[in-house]
Amino acid sequence: MASTSPAPSLTSMVVPWAAARPDAVALRTPPGESRVEVTWSRLLREVGAARDRNRSAGLAPGERMVLIAPTTPEFLVEFLGADAAGLVVVAANPLSTVRELAYLLEDSGARQVVAHPAVSAAGEQAAAEAGVAFRTIPLLAPEPAEPAQDSPGRPSPDPAAIEIVGREPDDLSALLYTSGTTGRPKGAMLTLGNLTAAAETVKGLIDATDADNWATGLPLFHVFGLAAVALPALSAGRPVTLFPRWDPQQFVHALAADAITVISGVPTMWMSVLASAPEGTAPALRAVSSGGAAIAGEVVRRFEDRFAAPVVEGYGLTETTALGTFNPLDGERKVGSVGRPVGDLEVRVIDHDGQPVPAGEVGEVCIRGPVVMKGYWNRPEATAEVLSEDGWFRTGDLGRMDADGYLFIVDRLKDLILHGGYNVYPREVEEVLYEIPGVREAAVVGTPDEKYGQQVTAVLTRTADAAGAALSAETVERFTRENLAAYKIPRIIEFVDELPKGPSGKILKRELLAHVPAQAAP
Repeated sequence: MASTSPAPSLTSMVVPWAAARPDAVALRTPPGESRVEVTWSRLLREVGAARDRNRSAGLAPGERMVLIAPTTPEFLVEFLGADAAGLVVVAANPLSTVRELAYLLEDSGARQVVAHPAVSAAGEQAAAEAGVAFRTIPLLAPEPAEPAQDSPGRPSPDPAAIEIVGREPDDLSALLYTSGTTGRPKGAMLTLGNLTAAAETVKGLIDATDADNWATGLPLFHVFGLAAVALPALSAGRPVTLFPRWDPQQFVHALAADAITVISGVPTMWMSVLASAPEGTAPALRAVSSGGAAIAGEVVRRFEDRFAAPVVEGYGLTETTALGTFNPLDGERKVGSVGRPVGDLEVRVIDHDGQPVPAGEVGEVCIRGPVVMKGYWNRPEATAEVLSEDGWFRTGDLGRMDADGYLFIVDRLKDLILHGGYNVYPREVEEVLYEIPGVREAAVVGTPDEKYGQQVTAVLTRTADAAGAALSAETVERFTRENLAAYKIPRIIEFVDELPKGPSGKILKRELLAHVPAQAAP
């Protein structure tokens, strides 16, 4: 049923800001000659146009639409335009192949593919082969600084009359497909309630103010960039600078140019800034949120020393709308911890029998609360494996919780290395590796070994300075021998130019295994 604002929807969060501050900036592309700044009034107008395009395509509320776009204002215009029409967005990686998109179309039953012109070829072909509608996203050009009040074709929207399809909190808003570490990717069903709860929780976590300016280079098709950055920023009525391609030098420039106060990203982004960005200042920066993967304590210390702002690590998954735990901005931040449960969430650690373990003991991390997904799309059995009847989601991550309620992620259950009967947690070894001068990035994996079952294997990249040039396998072996128990020492040490990374910047350890020789270094 269509209604006038404020209908329960994600678009509703934009409406009050379009009324209160129509000419203020809502979305920005990076600084430069081609920069586009979208005001709140224009954002609402463009969202309405996208909504109308979906209606003209004959899509009914509840139907699915595949959205392919980089981290640009156009992504959010189309995402909210689908929301205003009552559609479910299937967000796809812009690097997806025709085959991968064909799978998403078949699995989700989507009736339309919408793609940014820069990444439209595979989507157009997949749509044609599947026999579904396809359209490209109109690009947003810069507007004149002082547009004419009676400019034809660009009327100012009336926020009080914007027509939005209202929904219930349990209605599906997005299908975000997991990486598919085992089997084919599964669509995590995120509801309106999940996404709005995440936005409200994030605003509380960072103590969002009316003076904040946000920024991120995270992909918006990924839950971290969408649910923990873009939607909270829009809900708070604050501008967000979006980086479609991660460039550490451009990023450091934007910190000062846009007076950025809140940034979010993954550890590899912060490492790239430390390794290759020029000296720059961030006078307004007050909060750096890191997630997606474990961040080494040494990287935190170096980043904080440079920018004089706290790096707070959090923990969440696609299935929990990016949230779970978070270290407090004010209060004790424990190095190596991903913080305490946030908002109304509950977190516990269980053993193999599903029973809670005492503080300090390692077990599987489970989460319950308003951000936990509805389930996996059309996969009741897979849903039942991870989601209990009383709402507890089994993450597949190993962790321990201390007496103060701080969670420490030990590793992915599937990444655990079994070496001669001993459990080796890759993250513990990686923390030591990052302390070695000359190490830029590090990943530890287990490779097959006839004698020990698995061998501890380190794959490293070097820094571009004298320390990196001097770094050798012998140096690494000696340093780890001095700082780790014998069974944790890497016996295979490989150097590569770059570590393989996923779309969010997370290091892909599975890809490393195909290139690392299964033999111990002498």
